[in-house]
Amino acid sequence: MDNLIFLPFVLCLGLALGLSLWLLASLVLAVPVEDRSYLDQPPLGFRLCWWGIHIMAWYIQDHIPARLAVRLEQRLQKAGLDYVLTPAQVLGGQCMGLLVGGAGGWAVALLLQLQGNSLSFGLAALGFLYPLIWMGERISARSKDLLKTLPFYLDIVTLCVEAGLNLNGALKQATLKGPPGVLREEFQRILRDIRAGKLRAEALRGFAARVGEPSVTTLVSSIVQAESLGMSLGPMLRAQAEQRRLERFLRAEKLAMEAPVKMLLPLVAFIFPCTFVVLGFPIVMMFKDIQ
Repeated sequence: MDNLIFLPFVLCLGLALGLSLWLLASLVLAVPVEDRSYLDQPPLGFRLCWWGIHIMAWYIQDHIPARLAVRLEQRLQKAGLDYVLTPAQVLGGQCMGLLVGGAGGWAVALLLQLQGNSLSFGLAALGFLYPLIWMGERISARSKDLLKTLPFYLDIVTLCVEAGLNLNGALKQATLKGPPGVLREEFQRILRDIRAGKLRAEALRGFAARVGEPSVTTLVSSIVQAESLGMSLGPMLRAQAEQRRLERFLRAEKLAMEAPVKMLLPLVAFIFPCTFVVLGFPIVMMFKDIQ
C-alpha cells in the first residue's frame, strides 16, 4: 500500500528528471561547432573547460552590453588574444570559473568537514575573477617586454632604412634578425596586414591601437607624418630610438629608486625582529643567570 502511494511521486520525479536531461541535451546539441582554423589555440585553463565555455559564450554573446564588449575587445588586443578568444568566451570563462570554483570549494569543505560556505564562496569569487586577473598580468608582461625591446628593434629598422631598404623591407629584416617577443609578433602582423591590402599607415595605426603604449603611438605618428611629408625616415627613426632608449633608462632608474622603499616593509616585519631576537637572547640569559 505504501509503495502504491509513492509510485506516482517517483514517476513524476523520473519524468521531470528525464525532461530536464532532454532539455539540457537539446540546448547543448543546438550549439554549432566553432571553426578555429584561422584562430590560435586557447590557453590551457580555457582548453580544460572549453566545451562549457563555448556553450555559455554561444548563449550570452547576443546579450553582452556594447560598452562591455568593446572594453573586453580592447583588453584582448592589448593582451595579444584577439585571435584566441572573443569577449563572449571571456565572460563564459568567468562563469565556468565561478561554477568550478564553487563546486571545488564545496567538495573540499565537505571532505574536511568544514562549517559554513566561506571557502566555496571565496573559491567561486576567485574563479570568476581569475580570467580578468590573468589578462591583466599578460598585458603588463607584454608591455614590459615591448618597452624593453623597442629601442633594439628601432636600431635594426634604422640601419636597414639607412642602408637603402624601404620600411616594409626594414620591418621584415627586423622580424628575421630581432629577438622573439611581442614586437616581432606585432611587426609580422603589420606585414600581414599590408600584404592583405591595408595601407601602411592604416596597418601602423592598428599596431598602435592594439598595443596602447604612448611611446608606440608617438613613433607611429612620427612615421606616418614623415611619409606624408616626404621626409627621410632614417634621422627620424634614429632620434626615436635614442628617445626610447632614454625612456628605458629613466624607467630603470625609477625602479632602482623605488627598491629601498619596497624593501622597508620586509625589513621591519621580518628581518629586524629576527635581529633583535638574536641580539637580545644572550642579554636576557645573562640577566637571568645574575638573578
